[in-house]
Amino acid sequence: MLLQTVRPNIVQSIRAYRVEDLMQAAQAADQHFLYANLGAAQSKQEVLEGIAQSFMFPAHFGKNLDALADCMTDLVHKAGHQPGFVVVLEQLPDNARFDREAREQLLDVFRDAADFWAERKVPFRCFYSFQ
Repeated sequence: MLLQTVRPNIVQSIRAYRVEDLMQAAQAADQHFLYANLGAAQSKQEVLEGIAQSFMFPAHFGKNLDALADCMTDLVHKAGHQPGFVVVLEQLPDNARFDREAREQLLDVFRDAADFWAERKVPFRCFYSFQ
């Protein structure tokens, strides 16, 4: 199985993995598959809006990094036992409006989420790619 070759709590470039394979692996492992294609996003706000829509966050989502962190951790944790997560952030922008610092801040939220779920012994794998 594909997921057995990937550490259980990690944020990494998608590299040689295909989205379809990751989706099938998540389904086979009965884990949540969260996918956002952010190819149309150009700014931090548009990235957060794209993630919120794709992941079906609640309408009151604050569209900031703190709210994203809450939605990826506490909000889901309070919903009950979780089997694990495979997250794909495809085509993150790489431009002046969403520069390296903004990308690292966003990925840090997912790294923190991976740590949060690791403490609870729940796999959380996040894969990303850039435009």
